[in-house]
Amino acid sequence: MNILINGSNEIEPKKKIDAKAASELRQDLVSGDWVVIATGRAKRPDEFGNFQRSHDDKGIATCLFEDPVASGQEPDVLIYERPNDDWSLRVFPNKYPAFSNGKSRNVGEGPYTAVTGHGFHEIVVTRDHFRHLAVMDIMEVAEVFDAYQERFLALMNKKDVNYIAIFHNHGKEVGASIPHPHSQIMAIPVVSPYVQLELDGASKFHKSNRHCVFCTMAEYESESEKRVVFENEEFIAYCPFASRAAFEVHVMPKKHSPYFERITDAQKIKLAEVFSKALGAIYKALNDPPYNFYIHSAPCDGKDYPHFHWHIEILPHTSTWAGFELDTGIEISTIQPEVAAEYLRKQF
Repeated sequence: MNILINGSNEIEPKKKIDAKAASELRQDLVSGDWVVIATGRAKRPDEFGNFQRSHDDKGIATCLFEDPVASGQEPDVLIYERPNDDWSLRVFPNKYPAFSNGKSRNVGEGPYTAVTGHGFHEIVVTRDHFRHLAVMDIMEVAEVFDAYQERFLALMNKKDVNYIAIFHNHGKEVGASIPHPHSQIMAIPVVSPYVQLELDGASKFHKSNRHCVFCTMAEYESESEKRVVFENEEFIAYCPFASRAAFEVHVMPKKHSPYFERITDAQKIKLAEVFSKALGAIYKALNDPPYNFYIHSAPCDGKDYPHFHWHIEILPHTSTWAGFELDTGIEISTIQPEVAAEYLRKQF
């Protein structure tokens, strides 16, 4: 099993270390990976908001997504229009895709396995250049999830599509090359290795316990409350017991559901409420940090995945990897998830 340790390995100058404070090794219930919470080097929650983001947005005048047609983007595959002839959301193929349409074929050589990078790569753009997801209202966020679902359903049965990745980058530091709020959808021929690890872990847990591992976590977190950020009757947002990053938050349905694409309209509004609360709390607590979030749903490869449970993972970027992290892949966390969740709840 791998050991992952979260946070920066730099010791702050003039900060007194409590040698008696023991670190904790915590194991991820799904993947089996370990994380280390370095309590002896703990930071106060408000210290994480000092991360300096790059704000080089030149504004609407040069934005490629403000008017996608005028800037030469690909034709829309989906558009939500407003009564005033404007639009609120649109989806179009990426002009410079990581995966292009076509049939996958084997291009491996010798002992190596390789296939052509065929698939689909789309951009989901919301209308307001300066209004990103963390400050949108619930119905605006629900509309984004509606677009995710609509495109998921349209792409899942395409030939050679076995997995659909839906993700969002906020901030140049985490991969957002264009500041206008947008998400990306990639339909690809291979199943994500990370999701495969979750699939295997969920199956193994169910064989041993006859219960879904994600349901087990959601039920326990709702009962214990100490790591819960926000919840309603349908969804829960919480800081994972074995968080890989400071202020990491997972959002998942309370009722067992392997497939995001099967979410109902009523559930989308409940999801938007919990997701908005969690993302808004991160925005306030950490002073608009860079972050990534992504949806993990069961693959669309024709197989059945009854033991999986779809969910969203939100990962704020609060530290930078240095030599130790790059050398070992091990990160050091300097805040307990319980402390992070308590601080996020205070933002409401």
